[in-house]
Amino acid sequence: MKRIWRIFLRICLWFCIISIVSVIFFRWIPVPVTPLMVLRSGQQLFDSKREVKLKKKWIFLEEISPNLQLAVVCSEDQNFLEHYGFDFDAIEKAVEHNEHSRHKRGASTISQQTAKNVFLWPGRSWIRKGMEVYFTFLIETFWSKERIMEVYLNVIEFGDGIYGAQAASKEFFKQDAKKLSREQAALLVSVLPNPFKLLVKNPSAYVRTRQSWIRGQIKNWGGELKYGEEEKEKK
Repeated sequence: MKRIWRIFLRICLWFCIISIVSVIFFRWIPVPVTPLMVLRSGQQLFDSKREVKLKKKWIFLEEISPNLQLAVVCSEDQNFLEHYGFDFDAIEKAVEHNEHSRHKRGASTISQQTAKNVFLWPGRSWIRKGMEVYFTFLIETFWSKERIMEVYLNVIEFGDGIYGAQAASKEFFKQDAKKLSREQAALLVSVLPNPFKLLVKNPSAYVRTRQSWIRGQIKNWGGELKYGEEEKEKK
């Protein structure tokens, strides 16, 4: 038992070292590929009805329209600039909602989604959720809010084989992500809950409703995101 315990401790120690080094590494280096991208590519490969494609292009945050940055905050995480990775008020509301509704509501922040997309696999197990909490804590510790947003908008899935703001903008609007209008940004973000059922090219009434709601939230916000002087100093 002592030997097993020592082996377990060594594994935990090495995992902590590798994970921390990886997070620090990706603080400056573009993320080349994510577990989700690999998984989706494998699914495409074994599905004769789907084209095998992986469209992505890393760009800096300054090359992404402020409209898109604000749209994802308004839609996914309105307290993004204020929390430290977890929005406990949103979690409490989600728990209350899910107790009385068959339509489950999530409460994952942009930081949590980024941690999951970059370092973990899709799933809902408690182990994966615990890992998500751990990596969310790490990226909030070592990355600035600008970096979290930059990584998020470069790896997020917008459609089958389409990842990141630049690839999505080119695919759906034939232009660079920097030129996305408020309406286009709202439409892109409208499909994020499920980019396989909710489509940008053929938006359903539900997607159009979400797009309209997001545009309203952007208008109420009253301008682009201001990450704060402390974030600039961290950068």
